[in-house]
Parts: sequence; structure tokens; C-alpha cells
Amino acid sequence: MWFQLRRRFATLQKIKLKIKMLWILQRFGFHQTREEQKDYHKILLSLSQISIPDGYGESPVRSHRHQRNSLRSLPSPSSNSLFVILQFSDNFTIILFHYDGRTSEWDDEFEWSRKAIHVSVNKQTKWWYAKRFLHPDIVAPYEYIFIWDEDLGVEQFDAEEYITLVKKHGLEVSQPGLEPHKEVGITWQMTKQIKGNSEVHKETTERPGWCWDPHQPPCAAFVEIMAPVFSRNAWRCTWYMIQNDLVHGWGLDFALQRCIEPPAHEKIGVVDAQPIVHQGIPSLSGKNSENGKSKRLEVKQRSRREWQMFQERIGNAEKAYLKSIGV
Repeated sequence: MWFQLRRRFATLQKIKLKIKMLWILQRFGFHQTREEQKDYHKILLSLSQISIPDGYGESPVRSHRHQRNSLRSLPSPSSNSLFVILQFSDNFTIILFHYDGRTSEWDDEFEWSRKAIHVSVNKQTKWWYAKRFLHPDIVAPYEYIFIWDEDLGVEQFDAEEYITLVKKHGLEVSQPGLEPHKEVGITWQMTKQIKGNSEVHKETTERPGWCWDPHQPPCAAFVEIMAPVFSRNAWRCTWYMIQNDLVHGWGLDFALQRCIEPPAHEKIGVVDAQPIVHQGIPSLSGKNSENGKSKRLEVKQRSRREWQMFQERIGNAEKAYLKSIGV
């Protein structure tokens, strides 16, 4: 009898969690004017009708959607983007987000570039593009969605083997382990590659005072926004948390666990056996702005402000939910 009661209680808790997440995401996910919503749905409609003819006059996205298991997207103004893409097999559909307006420079040399989806809007960020062009219904045919920066070293990375390890270890959200780079430090211990025979790690020890719970970010249930990989279900939830006006994505990595059915720390992890290197190539810096400030400094300052705003919004959404159920 006691065992049956415990099972019923556990089931009720799961149902409550799903209802809570649905309510919070519906309340929390959109900050749009009515006109912005109309424009946004027009964009989605046009994206769903994209057709890039191949040799047989069919769209590679549609004709291969049952063969291709994963979607690979990244911002792309640099030659390094080319090397990153070449590490991915034909089982991946490629979307390139161009923030410099140049979209066809590789078409003559590489067949994959002619088949890839190219989206170009000047001076935008990865998460700005993802919110507008990677709606969960659009990318639903794919098992996994890679949303990567362009300044990554992938000499030791094999995308097919990465997916194999993700499935083996049951990861809903993941990233490759980061190898140290002489010019770029590693911010979070969780994302650092564990050398040796480790395939995946799901928790770490951070600096004193950084983790109030060993199973909470950034000690566990955590990956960075630099090179995340989402399962289909995890991306559907994450997409709703991305804010239209918070384009740098700071703080999103601490909230990803909300999109995973507990225990989240067992389903979010870092793949050590397929490492990458963060090269730290500044893509949003360049010349100083008119007020004399470094553009890179301005980007960091805005990112920190966005992180604070994101925390406030998700906190307010939780408080509103708890109030609605009388807690």
C-alpha cells in the first residue's frame, strides 16, 4: 500500500512539474508587440517554404529530412566557419547565419554551400537568429540541433561519434569538452574536458561558494551557450525561454535545466571524448563606437545587463506561478 502511494505521489509530482513549466514558458517566453508578432509569423511562414533546388529540383531540407538526423547552425562571417562545417557529415543539414551580408563566397568551391540554408541579417547575434529562424515546429524533423559559435577549433571533433556518445549517455542537452587555449581561459570548470578515458562527465567541483547544490549549475546540469547541442524536446522548451530582445543569451545556460525532466543533472553533460577549442576570435568588436568606447566592451556590458534582466524575468514568472496556485 505504501509503495503504491509513493508511486502515485511521484506521478503527480511529474504532472505538476510539466504543468508548471508549460505555464511559466507561456508566460515567460514572449515579449513582443502585436506588430512584432505579425512580422515574426511572416518570417516563420517564409522559412517553412524555403526551397533550395538540388540536382533533381528538390529541396535538400525536405528531400533529406528523414535521412538527416541533425541540424547544424552557426553565425558565419569567418573562414574558420568553413573548417568547422567540414567536420560535419552529410547527415547534417547546415544553416549559416551571416551577420556581414556575404552569403555566396563558397558556392563555387563547395557543393554543401549551395545546398545549405543561408540567412543574412546584418549585425545580429546567434540567439537573435535562433529565436526567429529555428522555431521548434520548423526543426522538428531533426533529432539534434547544434547551435554553435563560429570561433571553435574542431580538429579532434567527429560529429557522428559525438551523437553516438550523446545517445549512449542519455544527454538531452550537451556540449563538447573544452580544451585549454593559450589566449582564452575557461570560465566554468564544468565545461573543461576531462582527459584520459572519460567519455562524458555530468558534474564537477567549482570554486568555493559558486554552487549551493552539487547537482545545480554551474557544478552540474550546465553547459555554456557557446556550443550547445539540444535534443528535439529540449530545444522546444529552450526556444520559448529565449527572449526576443535579449540577443546575447547570457543566463540561458543556467536555466536550461528547467527544460529537462528531473533529475536534470543526469541528462545534461559534457562530452570529453569529442573536444573542441574556443579560439576567442572577437566577432563583434572592430573599431570604437562614436562615443569612444570599445565596441567589445559595450557588447560585454550589454550582455551583463541582459543576464540580469533574464534572471528577473524568469524569477518573476516563477513567483507569479506560485501565487496562481496559492503557494
